[in-house]
Amino acid sequence: MKIAICDDDKKDIGRLNDLIKRYEQDQHDSFSTKEYVSGEDLLKDIEGGQYFDIIFLDINMDNMDGLSAAKNIRKYLGDVPIVLVTAFMNYALDGYKVRASRFLIKDDLDKTFAECMDDVCREIRRKAKTMIFSCVEGKISLKLSDIVMIETERHKNIIRLESGSYQIYEKLDELEERLKDHGFLRTHLSYLVNMQHIRNVNNYVLTLDNGKELSVPKARFKQVRHEYTLYVGKEL
Repeated sequence: MKIAICDDDKKDIGRLNDLIKRYEQDQHDSFSTKEYVSGEDLLKDIEGGQYFDIIFLDINMDNMDGLSAAKNIRKYLGDVPIVLVTAFMNYALDGYKVRASRFLIKDDLDKTFAECMDDVCREIRRKAKTMIFSCVEGKISLKLSDIVMIETERHKNIIRLESGSYQIYEKLDELEERLKDHGFLRTHLSYLVNMQHIRNVNNYVLTLDNGKELSVPKARFKQVRHEYTLYVGKEL
């Protein structure tokens, strides 16, 4: 995995590098790191096509702070896990807005880093998971993270991807059972939604990252918001 570390304090960069090396040895895994001392330099590389599997981003930096950098990174790497590193735990709402995967407090790094890496690596594996579906077009293996939602339309179930769609034979109840442990939420009798693609749940309306809005029945709204809040809490 490729990891970016962005912090204007080289001592903190060194500390994160040491923790990554320790985690690498403990897990018998392999990581490569690239260091940046400014958000501008990191963003420049990403704009130029550089890809990272995980980004550790200090919030308090001169010029472009970590939150601004994260907001711009999301334009190019929409799903990359961003771990915000800070000396103060008062940025939770802002972190939510840029879809931060986790927060790490600098004073607690020795205690929290390994658990953070466990969660982030688990999420990366989950997003890479594929599943075979029996579609009208035949048996098709789909990456679960590419599925935005599955909906019932005129007595047919349609898998909606970020680009394209497939008609599937299985009933929505059966699909809900298969996918409930993979971040999918039944928001309506006709909708099974991948929470990875939800951006907001408010006033009985669910908004997806493609801008589509789905109504949430009043009877389901409290549970839908609860499940999504739990999901976001795990991500943060």
